[in-house]
Amino acid sequence: MLRLDNASLRRGAKLLFQDASLQVHRGQRVGLIGINGSGKSSLFALVLGELETDLGEIQVDPDYAIAHVDQQSPNTGLAAIEFVMDGDRELRKLEQEIGRLEAAPESPRSQARLHELRDRMDVIDGYTATTRAARLISGLGFAAGDERRPVNEFSGGWRMRLNLAQALMCRSDILLLDEPTNHLDLPAILWLERWLKSYQGILLVISHDRDFLDSLCTHIAHIEHQAINSYTGNYSQFERIRSEQLALQQSMHEKQQREIRHIQRYVDRFRYKASKARQAQSRLKMLEKMTVIAPAHVDSQFHFQFFEPKRQPQHLLSLDKVDCGYETPVVSGVNLEIAAGSRIGLLGVNGAGKSTLLKTLVDGSTMLSGERTLHRHTRIAYFAQHQLDLLRMDCSPMWHVQQQAPDLTDQELRNHLGKFGFRGERIDEPVSPFSGGEKARLVLAVMILQQPNLLLLDEPTNHLDLEMRHALSMALVDYSGAMLVISHDRHLLRTVCDELYMVHDGELMEFRHELDEYPAWLRDQALASSGSENRSKAPPSRKEQRQQQALMRQQLQPLTSRVRQIEKKMTELRKSLEQLDSKLSEERFYADPSLKDALAELVQEQGANRKLLESLEWEWLEASEQLENAQQQFDSDQRQA
Repeated sequence: MLRLDNASLRRGAKLLFQDASLQVHRGQRVGLIGINGSGKSSLFALVLGELETDLGEIQVDPDYAIAHVDQQSPNTGLAAIEFVMDGDRELRKLEQEIGRLEAAPESPRSQARLHELRDRMDVIDGYTATTRAARLISGLGFAAGDERRPVNEFSGGWRMRLNLAQALMCRSDILLLDEPTNHLDLPAILWLERWLKSYQGILLVISHDRDFLDSLCTHIAHIEHQAINSYTGNYSQFERIRSEQLALQQSMHEKQQREIRHIQRYVDRFRYKASKARQAQSRLKMLEKMTVIAPAHVDSQFHFQFFEPKRQPQHLLSLDKVDCGYETPVVSGVNLEIAAGSRIGLLGVNGAGKSTLLKTLVDGSTMLSGERTLHRHTRIAYFAQHQLDLLRMDCSPMWHVQQQAPDLTDQELRNHLGKFGFRGERIDEPVSPFSGGEKARLVLAVMILQQPNLLLLDEPTNHLDLEMRHALSMALVDYSGAMLVISHDRHLLRTVCDELYMVHDGELMEFRHELDEYPAWLRDQALASSGSENRSKAPPSRKEQRQQQALMRQQLQPLTSRVRQIEKKMTELRKSLEQLDSKLSEERFYADPSLKDALAELVQEQGANRKLLESLEWEWLEASEQLENAQQQFDSDQRQA
């Protein structure tokens, strides 16, 4: 169990928690939510022992293994699979000690120790570690063969995926995940959801992806007003419960305010009248002792809308037989018409060419051939992650909006920035120290002032928290212009898009299914492609078949041995139980009072053996499943080879 008891924590002058309490048990998957700066990451630091509470305490079993994702991009020449396997620290220690003993001269003591270490490797499934690491790498979207590439050959986003894989490789009791979906495409997010649902320890996850939280979480921990409130259920259930609480709180607040006004009028009227002074003083004391119920409010400080476009031509932008790319085409033969009112979601795995296609739509910079037609009244607003870097770091939010809308007064610009959470002195501070979310909000604030009739958005929610994502979704729903959106945020796509297109195998095509069917469609395509490749290969010769079978037996030998060992123990236990059952059926144990203690021992032994047999049956099921999965993986590897 992980437990926070009446904890208080400050970071600098800011109070994050005060008398905050939280309990999380094994098997619970908890979504940690709250506005930016509320203390989510600081809570992770408390669990990791990087911070200490000012008051109260945090209780974590010292024997618990805690896994978390390193936020630093790794830079090493290790093969990806070796880097991922480093996440299992005990495995690496065992491998090193086994290697040292195998290289040393044999002795009875060293052989006994070697036997112990190999038994421990069996217990922790060390002999299947390479297979498990390969599955993690594949599930997170890496191509076949990538597991052998050096880590430093991958881009930053792919290296962060390897950090995630390394954390998942750790056989942990507590798993801390801070925005794990940030660098993942939709298929990888859905794979991660499935993996995490089978996690047996305590899972704490910070995420701004509400579909991810809905699918995964059994509990929500909401940080607000220096307290942590725990809710059973997923994010949507939390929202419903919280809205009911807020409605009740607002009703109680209004009722109390009416009572306060009534009492105050009585006090104001009679406090200086001798005959009523005592009653007035009594009511005044009642007011002083009354616990004031705060007005209900939602923490969101973001409320904005897109301006109505000045002109809305029917045909905004079209591509005809366009090839997109840089030196060579990434997406070929693109035909696309964006008309007034179009609301398009663009799907595709990372690296498929979605952003390349979007840049062709924006300004034609990645168009290699074909025709791009832009209506003379089309006004495009483009949001991309790299645009955050185009902000003037030494200038303020006010300076940025003044450049975009010089005709607006300072007060109008301040009101506009306030809708995006920029208020007070923050408006005039340099952008440089701003967080990624604050910079993204500023880009959106500037973009809205352009009064576009076509929005081209590339992952607009990546740095935004749940409240800002909700505000953006609502603003896009009300937006009357056209839009094309690339996003792995399923809630955003469902909310704002009427049609789906996808980039797949170098082509743009309409996706005529529901969004939730997209991962299954991708799997079907991969299976069809794999089947086609297998049919095109010549069948292996008998010699090759024998070699493959020998290789499989060699690789699966540790798992096969474990299954056989368990089966042997189960057989011995069953024989022992049969003998015990036979003894316990003898009448003498029940007729002779002097055999009462012997009978009790036999019954106790029978119960212990039955429990042990039940435990072994579970072990056998798990080991058999691992062996079957390893055989399937071997067969898959052979087909790919």
